[in-house]
Amino acid sequence: MTPAEVESLFRHPEGYRFARWGRPVVPVAFGVSDETLRVVKGAVEAVVATAGHKMADHDPELGANLMMFFFRDWSELTEVPNLERLIPDIVSFAKGQAKIGAGVARIFRFDDDGAIKLSILFLRVDEAVAESSAHLVMLDQAARSILTWQPEAVLVEGGALRPDVASVLKAAYDPVLPAAANDNSHALRLAARL
Repeated sequence: MTPAEVESLFRHPEGYRFARWGRPVVPVAFGVSDETLRVVKGAVEAVVATAGHKMADHDPELGANLMMFFFRDWSELTEVPNLERLIPDIVSFAKGQAKIGAGVARIFRFDDDGAIKLSILFLRVDEAVAESSAHLVMLDQAARSILTWQPEAVLVEGGALRPDVASVLKAAYDPVLPAAANDNSHALRLAARL
């Protein structure tokens, strides 16, 4: 990939925005069967391993730090106990997502260094998602939860992470690089490691 192609993966409306996890990932999923939970966990483990990052059983500050909610209707979120602690305006958030017909929403929170410390995924399981491969859906969502990719970036292709995306993912977790960057010169450093 060229530096320009790498840069495009992290180009957001507000400009270049890159962040990776600064702590081990501790996932938890709500609203899935045991069988699907194994798929979810397997996808997260695969993406974290590709990045060369770590997982843990417990985050000392948050307990779990990659929270994934699966539901059929956005209104279901207002019934989740204590969710307003994470998202104080959960009712208006859910109504807003329903109004625009969103299928997925993701919220990141960052530490003082700009590294990801919490990622919350909301995935509405509509007919299209239900008919899709759970593995591919979760591989894509897990990859989108481990870096602040540009939302339209195509990360999964042909049943797996795109090879160039996997290379960027590995490079992004090089400990020499900063955990967060808002300058597109960072893309040059990423590209040099591919």
